[in-house]
Amino acid sequence: QVQLTESGGGLVQTGGSLGLSCAASGRTFSVNAMGWFRQAPGNEREFVAAIRWNSGRTYLADSVKGRFTIPRDNAKNTAYLQMNSLKPEDTAVYYCAGTEIYYSGDNLRRVVSYDTWGQGTQVTVSS
Repeated sequence: QVQLTESGGGLVQTGGSLGLSCAASGRTFSVNAMGWFRQAPGNEREFVAAIRWNSGRTYLADSVKGRFTIPRDNAKNTAYLQMNSLKPEDTAVYYCAGTEIYYSGDNLRRVVSYDTWGQGTQVTVSS
């Protein structure tokens, strides 16, 4: 099994930046890809970003392209979500996720493709 631990949420003003981290432990060698999703009250959980672990290829939702990046640190088995130019509509609980199975880039945007999830961390962007 793989366990994911998130950190880095908080309160920021519109236009500010915030970085989230997702550290993997356990069977880290089995992870094919890691992703970030977010869920606001009353909304479905939506895709934000993903990274293919071995190759480093990244995928971003159109809503965050140009503002967010998803770096990784192989030595720390950690993926990050760097959020810049934040907007109030970015307010949500952010979850990291991992999958041990290979999926296409399109399928990495789907919630059902992931095997394990972090605990979630609140990001609030004030007006």
